[in-house]
This record gives sequence, C-alpha cells and structure tokens, in this order.
Amino acid sequence: MADAALRLTALAEELLGEPLPVRIRAWDGSESGPPGAPVLVIRNRRALRRLLWKPGELGLARAWVAGELEIDGDLYETLNLMAGLLWERGADAKDTVHPIRDPKVRAAARSLLQLAGPWPPPPPPPEEVRRRTGTLHTKRRDKEAISHHYDVGNDFYELVLGPSMVYSCAYWEDGGSLEGAQRDKLDLVSRKLALKEGDRLLDVGCGWGSMAIHAAREYGAQVTGVTLSTEQAAYARKRIAEEGLTDRIEIRVQDYRDVRDGPYDAISSIGMAEHVGLVRYREYADDLFALLKPGGRLLNHQIARRPERDESAYHVDDFIDAYVFPDGELAPLGRTVATLEEAGFEARDVESIREHYALTLRHWVANLEKHWDRAVALTSPGRARVWRLYMAASALSFEHNKIGVNQILAVRPVGGGSSRMPLRARVWKASATD
Repeated sequence: MADAALRLTALAEELLGEPLPVRIRAWDGSESGPPGAPVLVIRNRRALRRLLWKPGELGLARAWVAGELEIDGDLYETLNLMAGLLWERGADAKDTVHPIRDPKVRAAARSLLQLAGPWPPPPPPPEEVRRRTGTLHTKRRDKEAISHHYDVGNDFYELVLGPSMVYSCAYWEDGGSLEGAQRDKLDLVSRKLALKEGDRLLDVGCGWGSMAIHAAREYGAQVTGVTLSTEQAAYARKRIAEEGLTDRIEIRVQDYRDVRDGPYDAISSIGMAEHVGLVRYREYADDLFALLKPGGRLLNHQIARRPERDESAYHVDDFIDAYVFPDGELAPLGRTVATLEEAGFEARDVESIREHYALTLRHWVANLEKHWDRAVALTSPGRARVWRLYMAASALSFEHNKIGVNQILAVRPVGGGSSRMPLRARVWKASATD
C-alpha cells in the first residue's frame, strides 16, 4: 500500500503540534495534506536520510540541491508557509523538535528510519562548500570564499543579472525596468559621492565593472576597482576596453587590505562589506578611512540583519554558509554605523532601500526561471537550484523585514571638524559640472 505521504504528514504534525500547511507527495505516488495547497514533492527516500542525519535547514537544503525535494506550486507561497512552520515558531518551538531525549522525537526518528531506507546518508551535493578550518577572514580564505560564489561563470551571471551586470540592490521607480533601476542606483551612488571630473574613486568589490564604468563615463572620474574574483576582473576589463575607458579605469585582482595608493577623493563599497566579517570590520573601516583624503566621502551599501537580544547567539544561516556565501556575515545597522564612526568617519546619511532589494531579487528569480535550461547547462542542476532557492527566500526576507539593506554615506572630516557637505545634502544634486 502506498502510504508514505500519509505517514510523513502524521509524523510532522505530531512533532510540530499543528496541521501541515502544505501537501506532501511521496516517491511512492501517495499524497496527503490540505487540498489545493502547494505540494512538497519528496522524489526520493534519500531526502529523509539527509534529514535524519542533519535535522533542520541543512538537511532540507541538501535534499533540495540534490533534486530529491521539489515544489509543485508557487515557490514564494510555499516558502512563506514553510517559514512559518519551521523558522518563525520561536526558540520554544525549536526545542520541541530537536532534543533527542524526548520520547516523541525518538519515536518519530524510528518511524523515519523505517521510511528512509538503507543507511548511511548520501554524501552532500558537490555544490556544498567543504567544511573549512582555520582562522576566519584571512586573505587566502576570503579569496577562496569569493571564488566559490563569483567564479561560477560570467555567462551564468549574465542570464540572472541581465545586461547591467550589477549584483546588488537596484533603485526602483514604479513601472521601471531592472536595467533602468540598476542604472539609477549607480547614479544615486555617484551623486551621493559628489563625483566630478578627475576625482579618484576607489570601488571596493568592483564586480563586473558597472560602477566603475558609470563613474568614469558619466562623471569623468578616474577609477580603481578591486576584486578577488579573476573571472569578474577579466569581464570588467573587456567591458572597459569596449567602452574606450581604459585610460580612466584600472581593475585589479587585489584584496582591499593591500590597497596602498591613496588618498582617494571617494570610495564606493556596494554589496561587498557582507564578506568582510565581524572580526575584521573595524580593520575594514580603518583601511578605508586611511585611503580617503580629508573631506572625502565613503558610500557603504550593505545588507543588515535585525539585532539579536543576545548578540552572542547570532550564527550564520546554514544554507547560505554552505552553498551561497561561505563565511559571509551580517551585522545590525547600528553596529555598522558605530564601527565606521569609531574609525573616524562621520555618518552623514543613512537610507534604507529594503523594499528595493525584494523587487530586485524577484526580477533575478524571473530571469533564472526564464533561462532555466541554459543556466543548468552553464553550471549544474544543483547550482541552479541553489540560486533559485536562495534568491526567492532572500526576497521574502526583505519583504518581511527580516533583513534590510542600507546606503551609509560617511565622510572623513577635515581639520577643525568640517564635513564639506552642503546644508541640504539630501537633494543629492548632480555635480557642479553638469
């Protein structure tokens, strides 16, 4: 009798203490759960072995990446329902699921063992980062982490990001396009930095060169871009040559900690500081402060998390750490601003653009889904699945205010304390040469 779905539903509801909001379709063809709800498809019993070996998010992620779990229905709706079920029930709810001494949990584990099939669990998918040892955020380890995420292939990123090749939050107007919104974001950064002809701009984590090209072409800046990704650097240099801007832009494969040719008039750091790490953030702030001339401006565009009641309890999301951004860490906005000011900066403006990132991510997901077969051919089925899940889940996190993104404008004050900022800086007027 095909009854795996019914048995799994009963087990889950027993453990969670409430009805499942999704249907389950099992490998034996059985289904169970509320009619009309999105369907969580368990294609292979290996998914259960993964969950038994790594209960929670990492086990689910491994099964998803391996193609053993799928969703039949709206991805965003299903993730919302699953988030409410597993990740938003609070600390007390987590305690009801995990302790192995709980007789109810032990009984459920025995039942799952019967359904899961032969032991041991399968190995993690090849897309998973191998567990890393040693000190966090050394130059070598950071380079390896960046390579894992960004050296996936420029053709793949073109499918997802579109022609702008900007991998950070766009700046939207109603009815605008992704390309236009990314152009508006680059221009917003340029105007906040008050770029003008001949200014030296350091673009930290320059990606595929979009900010550098915009600043040089539209504002006449002399730009140095640094990245740890060799693929990004090659792509950026090719674009710059095609634009005829090689006399205005230099792209280096270089750690920001090794930049020594300041002072710069302005520094942009767009979507890079999330990789710096909490233990290195003050060093990051000190280095950028030293590279700026007095009166120079820093635009730090960075994702932030909500503060924890006990900050020592913060840990990196298992799925993100294992498959997306190894060693990436998020800090609360207040901590970031405080660290920048401790380094000597004066924070002059903070703009939250959280909702803009949710829109951006939904467009990236749509691009990936539209070009799914090509994306799989360029990378792997598992890598494409990683990206679809991480971007969709991230969009929901921004929409529900679980995480945010902020542009922090800071200055290095000149002697006597002057910021050289206009009284009404929020107008963000274009430079005087326009």
